[in-house]
This record gives sequence, structure tokens and C-alpha cells, in this order.
Amino acid sequence: MIKTLGGRRLGVTSSHKRALMRNMATSLFLHERIETTIMKAKELRPYAEKLITCAKNGKHFMVRKEIQDKKAYTKLFDVLAARYEKRPGGYTRIHRLGTRIGDNAETGLIQLVQ
Repeated sequence: MIKTLGGRRLGVTSSHKRALMRNMATSLFLHERIETTIMKAKELRPYAEKLITCAKNGKHFMVRKEIQDKKAYTKLFDVLAARYEKRPGGYTRIHRLGTRIGDNAETGLIQLVQ
């Protein structure tokens, strides 16, 4: 029996997916909103929220392993961790935007809540 463990595959290898999540989380922390497909946004949500929680708790090493851009790293600890200090969770929101013209993929906007 085949079980789908470990989240969505997104049609890429595990190393590609890890790099994709790192890059998307870095862009999300820098710009506070990104437009992508719904499946990628749903996969990014728990990844980004765990990083914000680690930043709130002061776990610099765990965040530094994943976020390697210095601007995103400092913004995560200085701005975002302070913003969500009293919030227990739910730091991101996904809005559906419709389908993309080229391949009819369902797109959405993932953003950090205020």
C-alpha cells in the first residue's frame, strides 16, 4: 500500500523541493507577500510558520540553517519576531487569485498577516 507521507511532491526531487522552500520562504520574509501556485503556497505555509516560531524563541542556529540570506535573516529576527511575539500562531494567509493563463494552474497569494 502506497502512502503519501512527507507532504506534496510538487513534481520535483527532495533536494529541489528543499531549495524551493528555502527560496520561497526567503522571498516571503523579504517582501511579506508572494504570488505562486496554491499547492506551493500550502506547502510553504507550515515551513515558514515554523521558522517564525523558531525566531520568536531565539533559536538562531535552526533558522540560520534554512535561511541563508542575511537581509531576510535579520528582518526575521528584528521585525517579524517582534511583530508576532504575542501571537500564538497563524502568521500566514493564502488568497486564491484564479488560474494562470499558460498552464491553467490555480494561483494564489501567500502573505504574512499584520
